[in-house]
Amino acid sequence: MDLSIMLMGAGIVIILLSFVVGRSKKVEQESEDLAVTMYNETAQIKRRLKVIEEELLLDTPTIKAAPQKTPSAGIHQILISQVLALHKQGYNITQIADRSSLSTTQIEQIIATGGKLS
Repeated sequence: MDLSIMLMGAGIVIILLSFVVGRSKKVEQESEDLAVTMYNETAQIKRRLKVIEEELLLDTPTIKAAPQKTPSAGIHQILISQVLALHKQGYNITQIADRSSLSTTQIEQIIATGGKLS
């Protein structure tokens, strides 16, 4: 009878251990799945960040400017139109310079030539 009680006790212990081992394997599998998911999401974020950085680099071209012969050479037509429109509205040269990225010399030349630059 002692042997049967010992075998029954050992059986109960083994059954309890199987539950504990089964749960630990489940927790281990879930943590592995979570790690893989986090790795994939991190890799995806890095790819998106790389694309954004490339777009930002493309938006700011690095063009070597040729030496300008006159202060107004290379001024975009939109800026010229803006300067002329502000001048017609009564703004003085200093106010126009504050509102644009041009120097007062460039603005004076645009106004003097009526926007026809060489």
